[in-house]
Amino acid sequence: MKKNLIIVESPAKAKTIANFLGKDYEVIASKGHIRDLPKTSFGIKIEDEKFIPEYKISSDHSALVKELKSKAKDASQIFLATDEDREGEAIAYHIAKALGKDENSLPRIVFHEVTKSAIEDALKKPRKLNMSSVDAQQARRLLDRIVGYKLSPLLGQKIQRGLSAGRVQSAALKIIVDREKEIKAFVPLEYFSVDMIFEKDLDAELVAFDKAKIERLTLTNKDRAKLVFEECKKGEFVIKEIESKERKIAPPPPFMTSTLQQSASNQLGFSPKKTMMIAQKLYEGVNTHQGTMGVITYMRTDSLNLAKEALKSARTFIKENFGANYLPQKEKIYTSKAKGAQEAHEAIRPTNLDFTPQIATQFLGKDELKLYTLIYNRFLACQMKEAVSQIQNVFVANNRAVFKISGRKILFDGYYKIYGDKDKDRILPDLKISQALKIQNLELSSHLTEPPARYSEAGLVKKLESLGIGRPSTYAPTISILTSRDYVRIDNKQLIPTEVAFNVTELLEKNFSDIVESEFSAKLEDTLDLIAEDKADWQKVLCDFYYPFMRKIEEGKTKIKSQKTFTKLGEACPDCGGELAIRKGRYGEFIACLNFPKCKYSRNLKPKEENSQTAPKKNGIGVTCPKCKNAELVERFSKRGKFYGCGSYPKCDFISKYKPSKELCEHCGENLVIKELKKGTFLECLKCKTKRRA
Repeated sequence: MKKNLIIVESPAKAKTIANFLGKDYEVIASKGHIRDLPKTSFGIKIEDEKFIPEYKISSDHSALVKELKSKAKDASQIFLATDEDREGEAIAYHIAKALGKDENSLPRIVFHEVTKSAIEDALKKPRKLNMSSVDAQQARRLLDRIVGYKLSPLLGQKIQRGLSAGRVQSAALKIIVDREKEIKAFVPLEYFSVDMIFEKDLDAELVAFDKAKIERLTLTNKDRAKLVFEECKKGEFVIKEIESKERKIAPPPPFMTSTLQQSASNQLGFSPKKTMMIAQKLYEGVNTHQGTMGVITYMRTDSLNLAKEALKSARTFIKENFGANYLPQKEKIYTSKAKGAQEAHEAIRPTNLDFTPQIATQFLGKDELKLYTLIYNRFLACQMKEAVSQIQNVFVANNRAVFKISGRKILFDGYYKIYGDKDKDRILPDLKISQALKIQNLELSSHLTEPPARYSEAGLVKKLESLGIGRPSTYAPTISILTSRDYVRIDNKQLIPTEVAFNVTELLEKNFSDIVESEFSAKLEDTLDLIAEDKADWQKVLCDFYYPFMRKIEEGKTKIKSQKTFTKLGEACPDCGGELAIRKGRYGEFIACLNFPKCKYSRNLKPKEENSQTAPKKNGIGVTCPKCKNAELVERFSKRGKFYGCGSYPKCDFISKYKPSKELCEHCGENLVIKELKKGTFLECLKCKTKRRA
């Protein structure tokens, strides 16, 4: 008896769907893209201004394709059931082509969640492949191949071997580099604050002096600040006004890809890559009290839409578990502000509210549970009433100065009931107009303005989204490429560009400004949206980009000056007799022939130790140990990463997570360590903790 064949991308999803369907169906996974552009060649044939992709079936998919063909041959009907986005549409197209089928002849089914009802409903309403979406994805793939394949060799020729460029990657790198330039160019401004504490530990903020408003940077003159400070000591402070008002705090919208990555980073410490890996598993299927099923909807989305059934389910759950007073009169509808958002999709939400985080504890791993709970609570919170707080401002004045004491009290917790209370109560004592308050403490403090903080992974995702660079599926891979290619290192959750990142960005800014400018990438995303909507021709888009771009590449080969630096060794190449030199590559320095690329000879800079038992050489940092005052400090490594220790260990056990410098503290004479913080590089004393900008 012939069966219906359903083809999805992942084995996990295939297993979950197979559990829902009867013996009439067989479900198999393509394991992602089974056809793609070749890895070892350009893979695009250009004829008469037409771009023809030369797709290949990868060697690791050849056996799978053979199996798919065999099963398809005996199938009653073949359903393409890949994800409902452009990537999924393209995968379905390539499956059809690999099977030798007309792409319009195979029914396409789509669903936002991997649940029995969603699958059964999808099978009742199959559609044809959306070739406009396929063309949009092909245009993206070919554009990225053109940029990467043609621009990367130029970077290798002019800067160092092993470098790569990419349309989204290079634009994201420029954002990180520009922020680092801002930090380095930042000149701190000194300003002063008058810090008051009235009796009963009432913190107060100076808001006016001589009827003029006082803001954060108002007091930048030291003499003026001292005058204000001295006047605040004089006379009696009396309560002049008490202001009380209610404030409603609206719940946040449900998650889409970018906001999920940001919240998971900020609240759980997850990288975007880790977040998406866990979300993928939750979507494709996990064990639950009701069997194996997907417990969240599709996780690559820029939509805030919610299905009517989901809204109804949420409202019922809220009423039954929290009470009618937590339920708004109508369901809350959210719309995405993301550029090019595909509103036909859904936001990220739990598929079954009965699978509560409490029940999920028995079935999910630690990190899976954390992310699922975040998604579950956010969805319920978005359909609950606002929280209401009472804000109280008390204005206290003498003859010249006015201070404000602020307090708050939660009157109704609303969505805080499930999502957490971000506004903690700070209740003020019973205060009255004309009541005198004594000064408990008064200080004049000096401050320095801080430079903008470096981007975190979550911060970069937010920036990319706001500029319209990339789409939900590209955020995590972009950051992974930047770190794996050593353009960026992550330290204390900050994205810090390396030296080569500055060199690459500078070259691209001068010669390929359109590639690194955010406007270019954002406009291109808009153009890809038009292709998906059948409002633009993908071949013309490729043509309009390719020829001007290739002219710049050819010009760059001769006009761009080489930034390569190398040290000649005075040693002949054993292969061709040419001269050997020390050169820089992606993985550091190495020895190579200067006749490259004609001669490919190269070797490691340092020969491998013949004796594997020999201890690795430790790099001294030129700083004397501050503890024993004798040996030099050296770099050491452990499972937790690099640290600095005394070269005479175990005689001296000094260690430091941060790199010590030769500079000494002006207060206590101890060594200062170098700290890379969000707001720049600082020197901090090991003993008295005095800190200043490096």
